[in-house]
Amino acid sequence: MKNAALLLLPAFVLVCSPAYAYIGPGAGAGAITVVLGIIASVFMAFFAILWYPIKRMLKKRKPAQLETNEAKSEAVTGSGNS
Repeated sequence: MKNAALLLLPAFVLVCSPAYAYIGPGAGAGAITVVLGIIASVFMAFFAILWYPIKRMLKKRKPAQLETNEAKSEAVTGSGNS
């Protein structure tokens, strides 16, 4: 089977004809823009899915850290009414 494919490959390469297809600069630039837009939207979707929950978690964590820092500073200074 491999031998038959190897023998027929040069024949197919020599017999193939050109497609006579042309993509103008506008269509080519549009196609490139569409592909880049799809790639960018996928990255932005992953960023949004990952970043916003992390951001929300960090916002919840900051007030808790501030409370613990205030409690530690009050414990060091005494009653806090110096």
